[in-house]
Amino acid sequence: MITIDGNGAVASVAFRTSEVIAIYPITPSSTMAEQADAWAGNGLKNVWGDTPRVVEMQSEAGAIATVHGALQTGALSTSFTSSQGLLLMIPTLYKLAGELTPFVLHVAARTVATHALSIFGDHSDAIA
Repeated sequence: MITIDGNGAVASVAFRTSEVIAIYPITPSSTMAEQADAWAGNGLKNVWGDTPRVVEMQSEAGAIATVHGALQTGALSTSFTSSQGLLLMIPTLYKLAGELTPFVLHVAARTVATHALSIFGDHSDAIA
């Protein structure tokens, strides 16, 4: 038995079941991306015996666009996000849904800030 937090558990499953992982750091999902990047750097293998390709993008929109492109080539792909990052992904999420393209997006729920920065946890991003 191991003791692990939620982000670590999600990162572990995502890493082991993906071929391409597009990342862009945003709190509180940053640790998932950092762990996946570190595991890939150490050559850890997924369930198919390959090391997933971890790609750090310059924005949340770039991360989800990379996921979309990887999915179109047939690669199992995922990303991690939260809050405003999820909102910036909406146009591509609509495209993925319209194409009936299945994938998993890991959302670490966090308050959607309005006029001030907020790092508190709630589900306003995932429910919106």
